Amino acid sequence: MFEQLTILAPGLLGGSVAKAVRRHGLARRIVLWSRRPENRLRLRDQSWCDEVRDTPEDAVRGAGLVVLAAPVGAIIAIAQAVGPVLGAGTLVTDVGSVKGEIARLVHAAMPPGVHFVGAHPMAGSEKSGWEHASETLFDGCACFVTPLSETDARALEIVVRFWHELGAEVTTLDPDAHDEIVAHISHLPQVVAASLCHFLAQKNPAWRNFAGGGLRDTTRLGAGDPTMWIEILRQNREEVLRALRQFQDELQAFQTALANRDFVELRARLERGKAYRDAFRR
Repeated sequence: MFEQLTILAPGLLGGSVAKAVRRHGLARRIVLWSRRPENRLRLRDQSWCDEVRDTPEDAVRGAGLVVLAAPVGAIIAIAQAVGPVLGAGTLVTDVGSVKGEIARLVHAAMPPGVHFVGAHPMAGSEKSGWEHASETLFDGCACFVTPLSETDARALEIVVRFWHELGAEVTTLDPDAHDEIVAHISHLPQVVAASLCHFLAQKNPAWRNFAGGGLRDTTRLGAGDPTMWIEILRQNREEVLRALRQFQDELQAFQTALANRDFVELRARLERGKAYRDAFRR
């Protein structure tokens, strides 16, 4: 598809994009840039990239597709920095987990003839860094592609095809609708897991030595990078607050049923929850 693919600030997702692109033969040349010099040095030894350049502006020269793989707090600034040197016809996408602010500001930073089409593959984990990247990370995963009303139709088609070729199941959605959805299915679970860990950390530390797999499964997201999540919560603050208020109502209703010994209501809630979890796609 592309003579040159450039990935800026590859972490888990960006590194996985590079490996998957190499696996599927979607670019003749893969160029990387990382902010830290020590990372650039180590990336030069990786077989899944062809070149590592020292500045983002240099890295995007000659690219047909640029993937902005930085944390959400850095995507806009990087886009604004490289925008002036992007050649006409270049496509730009990203992997950010919040889309409203990024979609509008990155689109505005692109010069004439350069098209940004936002994306969010739902394929992350509590681990971070390109060291954990996998060429199969996107196989069967959901991926949002989030065009604006003014997004170029041909650019949208190519970006959708790109993520599809990486193995993802693509859904196109308005950026604000995306942010509402992920506030409930991604950001709220993160907040709940972290809050549960914070709550239990105030109890006897020895208790965690008795925990089984249930606590590990429930709190896995609590190991996520706090710096990354602060920026996600900042950008999607209103939607996360809305989801939290609704979830607090849910917890209050459960607490009320238990306090009133309304075990019929509790069973109904537990069964509804089980049915929802059992219906997850594999």
